[in-house]
Amino acid sequence: MAARNGRTNYFRQSANYAASPSTAQTAQHTVTSYFQTHYSPPTPRPTTSTSNSTMAAVDISKPIAFCEHLQLSALGVQPASISFQTLTLESDHFICVREKVGEQNQVVIIDLSDANNVLRRPISADSAIMHPHQKILALKAGRTLQIFNIETKQKVKSHVSTEDVVYWTWINDSTIGIVTDSSVHHWTIADQTSAPQKIFDRHPTLGGTQIINYRATPDEKWLVLIGISGNTTNPSAFKVKGSMQLYSRDRGVSQPIEGHAAAFAEVKLDGHQKSTKLFSFAVRTAAGAKLHIVEIDHTAPDPPFVKKAVDVYFPPEATNDFPVAMQVSKKHGIVYLVTKYGFIHLYDLESGACVYMNRISGETIFVTSEHEATNGIIGINKKGQVLSVNVDEQTIVPYILTTLNNTELAFKLASRGNLPGADDLYVKQYQQLFQTGQYGEAAKIAANSPRGILRTAQVIESFKAAPTPAGGLSPILQYFGILLEKGELNHMESLELARPVLQQGRKQLLEKWLKENKLACSEELGDIVRLHDMTLALSVYLRANVPNKVIACFAETGQTDKIILYAKKVGYSPDYVALLQHVMRTNPEKGAEFASSLVNDESGPLVDVERVVDIFMSQNMIQPATSFLLDALKENKPEQGPLQTRLLEMNLVHAPQVADAILGNEMFSHYDRPRIANLCEKAGLLQRALEHYEDLADIKRAIVHTASVQPDWLINYFSRLTTEQSMACLQEMLRVNIRQNLQIVIQIATKYSDILGPFKTFEGLYYYLGSIVNLSTDPEVHFKYIQAATRTGQIREVERICRESNYYNPEKVKNYLKEAKLSDQLPLIIVCDRFDFVHDLVLYLYQNGLTKFIEVYVQRVNSVRTPQVVGGLLDVDCDETTIKGLLASVTGNFPIDELVNEVEQRNRLKLILPWLEARVQSGSQDPAVYNAMAKIYIDSNNNPEAFLKENNLYEPLVVGKFCEKRDPYLAYIAYAKGFCDEELVAITNENSMFKQQARYLVKRREADLWSQVLVPDNIYRRQLIDQIVATALPECTDPDDVSVTVKAFLTADLPIELIELLEKIIIEPSPFSDNKNLQNLLLLTAIRADKGKVVGYINKLENYDAGDIAKIATDHGLFEEAFTIYKKYEQHAMAMNVLVEHIVSIDRGLEYANKVNRPEVWSRLAKAQLDGLRIKDSIVTCFHLFTDSYIKAEDPSNFTEVIEISNRAGKHDDLSLREPKIDTELAYAYAKTDRLHDMEDFLGMTNVADILEVGEKCFEDELYQAAKLLFTSISNWARLATTLIYLGENQAAVESARKAGNTQVWKQVHAACIEKSEFRLAQICGLNIVVHAEELTGLLTMYERRGYFEEIISLLEAGLSLERAHMGIFTELAILLSKYKPNKLMEHLKLFVSRINIPKVIKATEKAHLWPELVFLYIKYDEFDNAALAMIERSANAWDHNQFKDVIVRAANVEIYYKALQFYLTEQPLLLTDLLSVLIPRIDHSRVVRIFRVADHIPLIRSYLIAVQHLNIEAVNEAYNDLLIEEEDYETLRDSIDSFDNFKNVELAQRLERHELLEFRRLAAHLYKKNKRWEDSIALSKQDKLYKDAMVTAAVSASTDVAEDLLSYFVDIGNRECFASMLYICFDLLRSDVVEELSWQHGLNDFFMPYKIQIQRSLVEKLRQLEKEVKERSKKEIQKEQAEAEAPMINPGTLLLTNGFAGAHPPGMNGLHPAMTGFGY
Repeated sequence: MAARNGRTNYFRQSANYAASPSTAQTAQHTVTSYFQTHYSPPTPRPTTSTSNSTMAAVDISKPIAFCEHLQLSALGVQPASISFQTLTLESDHFICVREKVGEQNQVVIIDLSDANNVLRRPISADSAIMHPHQKILALKAGRTLQIFNIETKQKVKSHVSTEDVVYWTWINDSTIGIVTDSSVHHWTIADQTSAPQKIFDRHPTLGGTQIINYRATPDEKWLVLIGISGNTTNPSAFKVKGSMQLYSRDRGVSQPIEGHAAAFAEVKLDGHQKSTKLFSFAVRTAAGAKLHIVEIDHTAPDPPFVKKAVDVYFPPEATNDFPVAMQVSKKHGIVYLVTKYGFIHLYDLESGACVYMNRISGETIFVTSEHEATNGIIGINKKGQVLSVNVDEQTIVPYILTTLNNTELAFKLASRGNLPGADDLYVKQYQQLFQTGQYGEAAKIAANSPRGILRTAQVIESFKAAPTPAGGLSPILQYFGILLEKGELNHMESLELARPVLQQGRKQLLEKWLKENKLACSEELGDIVRLHDMTLALSVYLRANVPNKVIACFAETGQTDKIILYAKKVGYSPDYVALLQHVMRTNPEKGAEFASSLVNDESGPLVDVERVVDIFMSQNMIQPATSFLLDALKENKPEQGPLQTRLLEMNLVHAPQVADAILGNEMFSHYDRPRIANLCEKAGLLQRALEHYEDLADIKRAIVHTASVQPDWLINYFSRLTTEQSMACLQEMLRVNIRQNLQIVIQIATKYSDILGPFKTFEGLYYYLGSIVNLSTDPEVHFKYIQAATRTGQIREVERICRESNYYNPEKVKNYLKEAKLSDQLPLIIVCDRFDFVHDLVLYLYQNGLTKFIEVYVQRVNSVRTPQVVGGLLDVDCDETTIKGLLASVTGNFPIDELVNEVEQRNRLKLILPWLEARVQSGSQDPAVYNAMAKIYIDSNNNPEAFLKENNLYEPLVVGKFCEKRDPYLAYIAYAKGFCDEELVAITNENSMFKQQARYLVKRREADLWSQVLVPDNIYRRQLIDQIVATALPECTDPDDVSVTVKAFLTADLPIELIELLEKIIIEPSPFSDNKNLQNLLLLTAIRADKGKVVGYINKLENYDAGDIAKIATDHGLFEEAFTIYKKYEQHAMAMNVLVEHIVSIDRGLEYANKVNRPEVWSRLAKAQLDGLRIKDSIVTCFHLFTDSYIKAEDPSNFTEVIEISNRAGKHDDLSLREPKIDTELAYAYAKTDRLHDMEDFLGMTNVADILEVGEKCFEDELYQAAKLLFTSISNWARLATTLIYLGENQAAVESARKAGNTQVWKQVHAACIEKSEFRLAQICGLNIVVHAEELTGLLTMYERRGYFEEIISLLEAGLSLERAHMGIFTELAILLSKYKPNKLMEHLKLFVSRINIPKVIKATEKAHLWPELVFLYIKYDEFDNAALAMIERSANAWDHNQFKDVIVRAANVEIYYKALQFYLTEQPLLLTDLLSVLIPRIDHSRVVRIFRVADHIPLIRSYLIAVQHLNIEAVNEAYNDLLIEEEDYETLRDSIDSFDNFKNVELAQRLERHELLEFRRLAAHLYKKNKRWEDSIALSKQDKLYKDAMVTAAVSASTDVAEDLLSYFVDIGNRECFASMLYICFDLLRSDVVEELSWQHGLNDFFMPYKIQIQRSLVEKLRQLEKEVKERSKKEIQKEQAEAEAPMINPGTLLLTNGFAGAHPPGMNGLHPAMTGFGY
């Protein structure tokens, strides 16, 4: 409602524009002289048929150019059709005329750019209006509205209105404004279906008017509707009344204004940041004519535009002339005002000054529009002349200088319109200002000089050379600042400004100016910028259109994808080969992309492929060259054979795996196969070599290395060989390495036994054991059966027995199956799954390239083991893509918590993010999924706050615990989400997050929680209450929040704190400021706990139970407060009762009774006086009464006997079984005997040793080289890293730690690096530790104890750019800087304040005594109270006046305001006034006065007292009055007394009547008079013989007794002159008989006679006036009767400008208003 009232007041104020006095007058005699000099209209200049008019010769006496463009009658337009009803002009492009030729209705369209080609169309319509710029015609026939495109001959839109359209017009290129009898609509052509949209209803003041215009601002936020009507009811008023309705769409409010013509405009004023939006309108009334210019939509911080109201001059013979049209030149800021009689007036929009006036047409100009070509006005008169007027740019400025003698206006107009004529003045003024050292003003003159005459190199050099004033900006900076405010800099200025800005490293300013188009871009500017910022230089080159350098910048910045597009766009052909070579050297990755785009261009290759490959190879860029060739050779053409060979060669030499993949995909078929086969063998790709070899010698040489070939493939490979070749190969395999190749030979021989001959080594054993295995419980039987089944290829049987048997030794079977290397690993998978060998299984399968069986395991065997599998893969440093694919392929369920735990232990949580997201998209609601996602988002700082707030499926307690050390604020969000009250309170207390705790408590509304935090032994209670008062409650809009909070404070018995809380939400503006219950509670609490504040609350509050509060105050002895309440609410009787019964002051009671003058007051006073035995006073009182009324272990000890028996039985094959214990001890023996080479061979062979156990033993025995070999063989990177530390191989240790990915390993390696001062490696380790918040404290302690301060700071600075950088890094770095590099702390805080735990850093800065940084942190944490206190307490370092002002007004604790005043009084008294000016709305003015009274420094706050005196506060008034008395300034004292009456009047009067100066005693009498103590006032005046004052007092008293007593006094003292004066002054009070008697008794008849004559004259005048009133009343009654008898039944005709002021309707209109398209004449 308040906002609405504000808008209404605005419009109410606007309504008084016409009546308000002018604020910018133009001298009338000057205007008159202009008119007399230029009365005759200028002779129109003839034009050709073209649209452009020919300019006249320069004539300095005429500042306008006048042109006749067309004569409509010469184009065949009938004179009768040239009228307001039939002709429309929507712009300076088209004229539209409706006329009747013969019996045919036509619409004539004249294109002013091609006037000879008149377009006529047979159209019958009531109205036709052309689009302002396009050949689109809008027609109205009755209530049907249609819009046609004349060029395309299509209907654009149509509509049938439900009301008659009385006026319509195009308000912009897409909208038509439609006016009906009751409302205004907008109809857009942006779509083909929408109907007109109602904008506003017409105001009643426009009822019965003829609408002549409708205008809108470009943004359509402000609209004005203009109409005229006859003014027949008031003969003394102007005959044609103009009515306007101004409407604001934003506010939805209309305001009626009297006016005839209006326009909207914008102007850019000096010193304003934005353009000022103005509304100008002209009106003529009987009292005269005015042009008003007012501001609409004021934008802060620009100062408001001072409204202008200037006279519009009309010659005596133009008594009925009035404004009919108005246009505003956007370029020149000139208002063109056209009147009905053909006069043109030109006014300056900014100042309102009249520039020129003349008559341009003898006929009425009935329609006008803006003339865009000349920034003037174009119109058509009744004779059909198409005329235009515009400012003559050559003469206007000289004219203003010479004729108007207005230098200021000439300056502004020349600058605004870039006009000639004032150049010399600009130069002269510039030189004068510059020479006197007024560089700022000189810079403004140079910047605003027309056509840039002063924006030269010489001027810039002069500003450079000018001295810089002490403490001020250099002149050159002032100059460039003003230029930038004004607009775009020219080429030279841009270069001069860019150089110093870039040298200072402030390129962001240059970026800002480029975005704002402030700089003139050129190649030279780009060259300067390129030295500092390539991207910025690219922007400059693009704007300056320098293709070669644009492309060079694209290449330098890696934007190679844009080079070809840009070159084609601008038609430029660069040297692509050289460009590619350059890109390859600087950015190989982008070079590869660029090369691909060059070869694959849609118009054909732009470079030769061979040349590109040469470039790649010259840079040794194998991988990019491979990618490039794969793309270029994808069609596999025969002619590409050499390139195919080259591709395979390079990869076989440098990247055999890539070549293997290419060959495996069979992409090419035209390469040199023998050459490639040989290279494959050299590269170790024996499988590929065998595929390509054809010679048996080559095959035999390669095939023996079966460890490098997949068994399945090798077995299948023999199907391609002949029998002889197969036998030769098998023999060679057994000859070279029988141990290694035996199994595969057996498999091959088994598979091809029909061809190669019988091979039955294990068949008999298999069938024998098969018959007893199901009945036996002997583990050896089961194991031998598995072995025989394996040897005979019975894999399914192996699988079955592994799954079903419970009697075999799992460790032994596992080792055997691993050694057997089955093609199908399912048996091994089953064993490992059943007996929990998952880690060994994953290690084996991954190291042997059997990753597909890992998928088989988790997909088909046991998906529950997926977490352990993923953990094992991470331990062997598996590729992340493989793990992600594995997870995505698992269809069964598994415990997600275990998966998260596995990856989290290895610091690879982010790895499973895609899988988690897929689970979410599939609809999973498992909290573990969302817990993991929350942890990932928090670690990666990927907008975790939004996730925690918006997601409802994670477990807040789990996530909150995870966040506590990383980001306490995120922990707060999670705890708040899950209502984890105790955890939330603990975390917020620990991190000083009291603001957040306060908000949570208020919103939680939990009484038990409130009682927990408000207990007296809570050491954080005070900080919490401060934030509840300052932040949480002022933000509340829910009454329940406030209610529960207040109840909590009441329950906790915290009255003082409750007062603070209630003050914040009641005294300061809030939704609860007017809540009666809260106001009552505040008063009652103050009465109980802080009585000194009660008076202030009584005066400030308005909505409380006054009677009840007053009674309670009385009961508590607060009598003055109770009296104030009764007095404020005008309960005068109760107020009097308090005065006389409790305060017991009859004198004050008498004074109060005199003031209010109520019967009941006087009655109570009289009773009190009677009780006090003051009988005389009681009688007087009675006289007045009537006159006014909130391991199963294996035993290897008998292995010798086993070997012996095996030798006797000839069972050598059985020795292939290995004992883990033997292999383990053998490996350990190698280590102990330092036979490391033998150990390497042993580890390279198949073995079943427990390598991890051996490695741990070696490590314990300090056999680190052996441990290194052992741990390397099983990819145990964690133990390897630790071993490498002891070997001193720190670099390798770091690399192993990276592969291990384990935080503990990183810590061990890091500690070793620190011990050896390897700080570069230590930093690499440290970066992997600091991302874990819980490890950060220990890391910092390590560095600080050793004194490595620089190193830890460097480490944390490097950690800032990590993806997983958390709040702890930023915070601890800030703390370190505060300790060791305090000069860098502020820069760090400004850059990263949003990511710092501010409370923690606050403690550090306070401890380090870094006061400016402490203040900065307090401000950023919205702790404005502490910021202000810090500046006060540490003013020598932390105080800054402007910053203090900004902070103090945002402080929540009111007491700080008064501490600030005491501080300024002590240390900065000269700035007290400035401080008080910003504190005025927030402080208790009475308390401020008391403070300065005690300090005896009231004069220091004189300006403040004046500024707040309008509030009429007693303490302020008394302090100011005392100051004036001390200064003996009686004139100002009288003004103060008369304007502000809230002070102890009688006490002041009693002081002043004893003053030694007469004027002050006069003021005492004046005060007595104001308080109706007539006798005291007159007595004092008599004492000082101020008889005039006494007489005036008697007259003011309106008391006959007082007047007659004074008259008798003058008679008694014989002062006859005063006797006569008294008769004149108190003429109406004195009784004539008393006067006559006194005159007779004392011989004063000569002095009495004028009085007697005047008495007689008054009687005669009263009789005459009475007689006149009787006659006039009779005459009016007779006229009323005659008017009623003669009144017609039908309303007479409509007013038209050309038909007088009354008359009949035009024929054919059937008594209805004609449809108008402009204003009528």
